[in-house]
Amino acid sequence: MATPAEGSMAALLPDLPKGPLQAYRARASFSWKELLLFLEGEDMLRFKHTIFSALESDPLFDRSCGADLPMEKYRELSFLRCKRVFEYDFLCLEDMLQTPLKVLALVGCLGMYDWSLSNKYFLHAFTFTSAIYTSGTERHFEYIQKAFRMEIFGCFALTEVSHGSNAKAIRTTAHYDPASQEFVIHSPDFEASKFWVGNMGKTATHAVVFAQLYTPGAQCWGLHSFLVQIRDPKNLLPMPGVMVGDMGKKLGQNGLDNGFAMFHQVRIPRQNLLNRIGDVTPEGTYVTPFKDARQRFGVSLGNLSMGRVTIIGMSVVNLKLAVCIAVRFSAARRQFGPADEEEVPVLEYQVQQWRLLPYLAAAYALDHFSKSLFLDLMELQQGLFRNDQSVRQAELGREIHALASAGKPLASWTAQRGIQECREACGGHGYLAMSRLGDLRNDNDPNCTYEGDNNVLLQQTSNYLLSLLARKLQDGARFESPLRTVDFLGAYPDILAQRFPGPGRAGLDSSAPLAAYKWLVCYLLRESYQKLEQEKRSGSSDFEARNNCQVYACRSLALAFLELTVVQRFHDHAHHPGVPPPLRAVLRRLSALYALWSLSPHVTLLYRGGYFSDEQAGKMVESAILDLCSQLKDDAVALVDVIAPPDFVLNSTIGRADGEATLAPSPPEQHRPRNCRHIQHLQPGAIAPPGRPPTTSSLAFPVPPRLSPPVGS
Repeated sequence: MATPAEGSMAALLPDLPKGPLQAYRARASFSWKELLLFLEGEDMLRFKHTIFSALESDPLFDRSCGADLPMEKYRELSFLRCKRVFEYDFLCLEDMLQTPLKVLALVGCLGMYDWSLSNKYFLHAFTFTSAIYTSGTERHFEYIQKAFRMEIFGCFALTEVSHGSNAKAIRTTAHYDPASQEFVIHSPDFEASKFWVGNMGKTATHAVVFAQLYTPGAQCWGLHSFLVQIRDPKNLLPMPGVMVGDMGKKLGQNGLDNGFAMFHQVRIPRQNLLNRIGDVTPEGTYVTPFKDARQRFGVSLGNLSMGRVTIIGMSVVNLKLAVCIAVRFSAARRQFGPADEEEVPVLEYQVQQWRLLPYLAAAYALDHFSKSLFLDLMELQQGLFRNDQSVRQAELGREIHALASAGKPLASWTAQRGIQECREACGGHGYLAMSRLGDLRNDNDPNCTYEGDNNVLLQQTSNYLLSLLARKLQDGARFESPLRTVDFLGAYPDILAQRFPGPGRAGLDSSAPLAAYKWLVCYLLRESYQKLEQEKRSGSSDFEARNNCQVYACRSLALAFLELTVVQRFHDHAHHPGVPPPLRAVLRRLSALYALWSLSPHVTLLYRGGYFSDEQAGKMVESAILDLCSQLKDDAVALVDVIAPPDFVLNSTIGRADGEATLAPSPPEQHRPRNCRHIQHLQPGAIAPPGRPPTTSSLAFPVPPRLSPPVGS
């Protein structure tokens, strides 16, 4: 007879349905339930189970409700769903501060269901409120409470039509008027209008607006953030002087209303300046605890690291979903085989293993990196809130900025390539909309662009590494950082003198590619620095010199450094003594496969720099990748079971847990559940979760027209 605890765990981790995937599950070398419990922990599993169960049992989240809705109705439904998530109260404000990984988990769970909903929720609940929490002071915290009560709805307005990555050149102004003790927010022209702001198109009532702060005498103190009301929460009409509009249909995530806004002499109280980095007295004197303007600017943009680190996690979720669909389909789909014998699953083919299993390993490695970096970021944010101005805090900020700036490109590009490979690996069935792979590809695509174009962001990471080398060469400063990601560079000359030790079984462990990666980063750092100095000696300006060093040098340096960091962290995780013995082999194989597969595109550089000297080294890398794919083939379905959400959330007809592909089209409108036909007429609060009253929030639909003219301007 099962104990209560065993019964509880059985409900939390039920057996998977039998079907075509059963044979692979029976051959797995480990228990998928044990690995899931080890990686997530019981508390996190219960948290995710609560979210998934709530979505599946609530008619508002019925999958057929959002199918083929016009964009305006899809956005209305996304708002209603976002509101419902707040009513469920999965995470209160205190929980977010005490258990930060649950923040990442909630965003991921909602994203697995629908990224429009997840991003709408995240931008309001985390990006908007986090900016207030870290950049504001106690006088602003009432807005956080209002946000969680859905009395207001927020957005984060940094990017402008003509300036995105170059935030320092943003042109929106905030002039202080001592006579009225107000700031005057103004957009000098259309190119200075806030653009691409999520939630601004239809639903946001308040915005954290970044603008150049001016005090009397036309003295500019640089970029600061301000709380600006842009709509009336009762009717969503624009406030006086605000022109706000929707940007229209996008390639994906059309349930999220991206918008733009222009401000015509909009007056806000002096207290609406988020004043942690600097304040203005009633008389108009600027005061700040930061003597260095560059440090003040860096702190003012600290919230961008939050966005970039979260995008890493979002990209990993997309990669997980795609790999789950493709591996399950490949294990069930049969094609060809020996003459006069049964066809075999396509997962048995070496090419299919080589196409998919490295992305499965990448999903595990990048997931661990994403979670660990998020915890590092929480440490940084707590320091910002305490107004910690120590040297360590400043160095931690620089290091996390460098990691996030390269981590977002690596994760989003890996997901982009992985989803496409998964789509092709599923053949024609993968091209069906009901496979969901097309939606995943479209929804992941903006991860490569927003919060900074990937190629531009990589320059931030290479600049960080080059500055460390310059300090080392000029005044003998040590290579060290709070998270120890650069500490290995202390052996810079010795590492450059190393050579590949030779082929052997060591290739099947992640220690060999780790050594190669350290050499590669040192080599690219030296090459980039020498190229930069050569450009300067030839007469190029600092801007021209850096611009001419990106391709084949600094860009490659940034990516190699981040890949090394991911490999190192996952290697340490897989080899930690706390890993249960039955799970060690599979985790170490995943670690080795990701390390070798990531390293393989750099083989040319390894030969060019002399680390590899004969053809056997390159062959060893290729052979080791194929050997590891073969060893992981029987574990692939179980590894997917660990990271797959319930079928309702995965929402793929070819990725079901039972392996039975259902290729029937979605039911026509007249056969959908009755409650879905009335979704378009729902008002906020019309349906409450079981046992919960409707909210009394004043935010309501119908929404205003697509372009709302300024009122009273």
